[in-house]
Amino acid sequence: MIQPAKPDLVTVNIDGKEIAVPKGTNVIEAARLVNVDVPHYCYHPKLAVVGNCRMCLIEMGMPAVDPATKAPVMDPATGKQKINWIPRPQIGCGTTVSPGLHVKTTSPMVKDAREGVMEFLLINHPLDCPICDQAGECKLQEQATGYGRGYSRFIEQKNVKPKRTQLGPRVTLDDERCVLCSRCIRFSKDIAKEDVLGFVDRGSYSTLTCHPDRKLDHNYSLNTVDICPVGALTSTDFRFKMRVWFLKQTNSICTESSVGVNSVVWSREGVIYRITPRRNDEVNDTWMPDSGRILYKQVQSAERLKAVESLEALVAKAASIFKTSAGAISVVGSGRSSVEEQFLTKKLAAALGAQAHLVKRAGEGDKLLISADRNPNVRGALVTGLISQLPCAELKQLSGEIDSGKVKTVVAINEDLLAAGLTAAQLAKISVVYLGTHANATSLAAKVVLPTLTVFEKAGTFVNQQFRIQKFAQAVPGLTGAHNDLTVLSALTAAAGGAALPSEVGTLWPVIATETPALATMLYKNIPETGLLLDATPWAGLSFVEGETLHFKPAAPVAATV
Repeated sequence: MIQPAKPDLVTVNIDGKEIAVPKGTNVIEAARLVNVDVPHYCYHPKLAVVGNCRMCLIEMGMPAVDPATKAPVMDPATGKQKINWIPRPQIGCGTTVSPGLHVKTTSPMVKDAREGVMEFLLINHPLDCPICDQAGECKLQEQATGYGRGYSRFIEQKNVKPKRTQLGPRVTLDDERCVLCSRCIRFSKDIAKEDVLGFVDRGSYSTLTCHPDRKLDHNYSLNTVDICPVGALTSTDFRFKMRVWFLKQTNSICTESSVGVNSVVWSREGVIYRITPRRNDEVNDTWMPDSGRILYKQVQSAERLKAVESLEALVAKAASIFKTSAGAISVVGSGRSSVEEQFLTKKLAAALGAQAHLVKRAGEGDKLLISADRNPNVRGALVTGLISQLPCAELKQLSGEIDSGKVKTVVAINEDLLAAGLTAAQLAKISVVYLGTHANATSLAAKVVLPTLTVFEKAGTFVNQQFRIQKFAQAVPGLTGAHNDLTVLSALTAAAGGAALPSEVGTLWPVIATETPALATMLYKNIPETGLLLDATPWAGLSFVEGETLHFKPAAPVAATV
C-alpha cells in the first residue's frame, strides 16, 4: 500500500508503479527512481532543459475530473478513476511531475515515436563505430540497439561533414557524428561562463562551430567531451589512444588546489590514459578543470627520481646525518602530502625534536573549481596537528635559523626549498634529506634523496577547503626505484629513535584515529566515496589564502562516526 505523500513530495504513476518524488522533478529523473530508463540525448541533470532531441518522448495522462463539479470520473470497467491520456507523445525532460500524473514509457505509441526519432538521428550518422573514441560509452550506440528499428529505409546519399575540426587546443570535433543536442553550448555558456559555441546553417546541414574570432580554449573545455552523448567531441590528447573497455577506473582526488575535485583515473597495465570528473554535488558537481586532467603525465615524466641504492641504505645515511646534527634539525612538510603522510611527518619531527614547517602555495582562483590555495591538504596538516598555524609563502623563520647556525639539517618532503624562499648559499650550508617525486634544485643539493610516489601510485586521504575528508585509491603500480611515502617516513621515524609505526594506510588509521580528535571515530575503509565533512569549528574564520572562495556550499557538518 502506498503511504500518503509528504507535503514536499508528489505521487505519480510510472508504468503502473506509484512513487512519491520531490516537487520539481522531471519525468526522466522520476522514472529513474523506479529503475525505468527514459532514453535521452540533450537532457543533462546539471544543464538547462531545451528539448532538442525528442528522444525522451513518453505518453502522459492525468486523472479525469468532471469539468463542472471537479468530481473524479470513474472507469466502470476497473472501478478506478479514469485517466485522460494526451493523444500525442510528450517530452519527459520538459515535463515536471504533478499530483496524479500517469506516464507510460513502453506503450506502442512511445515505441513508434522513439524509433522515428532514432531513424532521423541515424540518417546522416557515419558508420564508424569501430574507430570512434566514444565506442563503449556511446548513448547513440546503446539506444540504437535498444530503441531503433534494426534496419534502415534511407537510400539517399549521406551528408558529408568535416571529421577533424579543431574547436580549441584540447577538443576535436567530428561533425558527422554530432546529433545537435547542444549540451556543449549550454555548458560553456551557463557553467563555464564562456559563450563560445553555437550552431550555424539549418536542417541536416546544421553544424557546431565557435563564434567568430573565438576558440574553445577555456580551462573547462574538456567537460564538453565528457557530456557529449556521442563521439562528436573528442579529447585531442586521448583521441585514438585506447578503447575504454580495456581501461580500469580508479577513484581519485585532483591535487591542483584545495577544492578537492573528485575524479576517475583511467589506466591499463600500469599506464594512465586519461582523467575524468566524478560526480560529487557538494564539491565539484559533475565537472573538473582541463589543467587537472593532465597531472597524470607527471607519472611518466623524465624528471622522476629513482633510487640506485636500497631503502635501507638510504635510511641509514639519513640516520647518520640526524645523529651528527641532533638538536639542529628542521622538517619542511607539504600541503600536497596526504593526511596519513602528514601524520607520520609529525611523528618524524617529534622523534627528531624538530619544528615542522609548511609551504604556502597560492595562485589565482577562478571562482569555479580552482581555488587560490593551490595545496590540496593544508587543512589536513591542521587536523593532524602537523602545524598549529597557517603556512607562510616563504620560509622566513627557517631562513633565519639557517643563517644563525641554529639549523644544520633540513628534512624536505616533496618541497623545493629554493622555490620556497631559501637561497642556494643557504642550502650549501646545511645537510638536506629530500623525499620527493621529481628532480629539482633541492634534490640536486641534497645529501640523501629518497624517491617517493605520485598521488596516482598510492592511496590516502585529503581534507579540502570545506574540511571534507576524501579518499583516493592507488591507480597504477609505483615506479621502480621509488618507495611509498608512508614506508619512507615510518623508516626515518624509527631511525630517528621514534616508535615503530605502520606503513600501510589501513593499518595506520587506527593509530591516527586514536591520536587525532577530529578523526577519532573513523577508519579509512569506511569513509564514503563522496567524503565526510569534519567539524571545522577549531579553525573557523581562518583565511588560508586571501581572496579564496568556497566552491559548492557544503552541507552542515555531520557526525564523523563511520
